[in-house]
Amino acid sequence: MALIVQKYGGTSVGDVDRIKNVAQRVKETYDAGNQVVVVVSARSGVTNELIGRAKALNPQPDEREMDMLLTVGEQETIALTAMALHAIGVPAVSRTGTQAGILTDPSHTRARITSISGGDIQQQLAAGKVVILAGFQGYSAEGQITTLGRGGSDLSAIAIAAALKADLCQICTDVDGVYTADPRLVPDAKKLDEISYEEMLELASSGSKVMQNRAVEFAQKFNVVFEVRSSFNNNPGTIVKEEVASMEDVVVSGVALDKNQAKIVVSDLPDRPGTAAKLFQVLGSAGISVDMIVQNLGRDGKANMTFTVPREDIYRAEKAVTESFPDEAAGKLFEASDIAKVSVVGVGMRSHSGVAATLFEALAKGSVNIQLISTSEIKISVGIDPEEAEEATRLVHAAFGLGQLPA
Repeated sequence: MALIVQKYGGTSVGDVDRIKNVAQRVKETYDAGNQVVVVVSARSGVTNELIGRAKALNPQPDEREMDMLLTVGEQETIALTAMALHAIGVPAVSRTGTQAGILTDPSHTRARITSISGGDIQQQLAAGKVVILAGFQGYSAEGQITTLGRGGSDLSAIAIAAALKADLCQICTDVDGVYTADPRLVPDAKKLDEISYEEMLELASSGSKVMQNRAVEFAQKFNVVFEVRSSFNNNPGTIVKEEVASMEDVVVSGVALDKNQAKIVVSDLPDRPGTAAKLFQVLGSAGISVDMIVQNLGRDGKANMTFTVPREDIYRAEKAVTESFPDEAAGKLFEASDIAKVSVVGVGMRSHSGVAATLFEALAKGSVNIQLISTSEIKISVGIDPEEAEEATRLVHAAFGLGQLPA
């Protein structure tokens, strides 16, 4: 007998027929003699619909009330999934994040997990039941309902797998695994049999929609090996695990595109020590993740700071910056515009040269202008015009020969 955690995303439970399909897959796993915990997301479209309703009432709704609202989506799904399992003879019980003892910090809409007790999940499993857990949610020490940010059901699944010491964690989604690029943009993208935590983390933080980056971080920290696979077939997926030596043979494992970025220019800042520290401390305190950064001198001894943030954080970034630099706020302090980020990722970049040259040459041949650049040990990202982003992704993918990898 094995303890298996399976996570199903919004498209996998999008309607009654798909929930029935998930129930059948869970039954097959259960009938094979396994204990099963199923983590589910809200049905596809439900979260966006709830956000739309909230913003129709208030363009900047209270974050505590947003958490109360958005957890409705997952609670609907856990009840429906349990009912679907009952209908085919599988004993099942639903549990919310609070009932599962997923304790978080008090940061509404982007809470971080601090501990997991598991609630009565072990007892329910021992009684022969499948446990259906609401992803994306937890509760704070103050007793408030919290949510874990977009894609938070991935984190819920990895975290509960770690807490229960599960034998297997499967992230079941609408794709067969992790590809060298988004196959909807790059037709010859290939599925990877395995990928390291580091590569998966960089791809996730660079725009790949397969996994939430915080979930990958958690998996790496607690060494939770997991498989990304389809919820619509039984094909083997992609195993995500600790790096092994053979992974370095492949220089670049994938290309990611993130079109949900904004470029922010904070201009006319004082050119003196401590200005950058103050700016990014303010943004950090507001819970805003900053990616690419460039600083240059403007006129009259003033400095300009250019950086990128997720598009949905523009309002909070503007509020934080203008409140912290009130003397300059009346001028051209804050300008925001859309930008796309194309990234190449691979642990083999540590031991192979020429990756940047190949990337820049591919973009130059496509007449793609680079606005910003950032690098890490295993990643190079460029900020470009969103209108050129999809073609740039295809050019870069071809330049590194990723479409010629064995399937």
